[in-house]
Amino acid sequence: MKCPFCGYEETKVLDSRPVSNGTSIRRRRECLQCQARFTTYERYEQTRIRIIKKDGRRELYDRKKLMNGILKACEKRPVSTDQIEEIVDNIEEQLRRSGNSEIYSSEIGDKVMEQLKSIDQVAYVRFASVYKEFRDLDSFLQAIRELKNS
Repeated sequence: MKCPFCGYEETKVLDSRPVSNGTSIRRRRECLQCQARFTTYERYEQTRIRIIKKDGRRELYDRKKLMNGILKACEKRPVSTDQIEEIVDNIEEQLRRSGNSEIYSSEIGDKVMEQLKSIDQVAYVRFASVYKEFRDLDSFLQAIRELKNS
């Protein structure tokens, strides 16, 4: 694998371990030229799932888009990248197991909120504010009340 730092073609694997319930492998690598270390993930390629948006448009599922949404909600919060990867992996596993080739974006949003609720309540409210399109302070307060009562 090519080094992302210097572009050298040869690296060695320092550590490999299964992650995400065994559905992917995390590899820690070192460049043989510049000795930089980096992490790669190996996942099997899956059938493409189409997302049905609120306005009825359909688009292919994009892992990066889901990751970015969760990363924004977790910005400056004590949530690690590994935890976010695990959330995305869990959601992808649920999507695969559903057997559906299309899924509503609202179902994915609900799954993210369910996962964030147990990890970080501030990130949960942040995500909810965008996902549920909060328009005023009352919407935030309602979400916080629901969180407290759950």
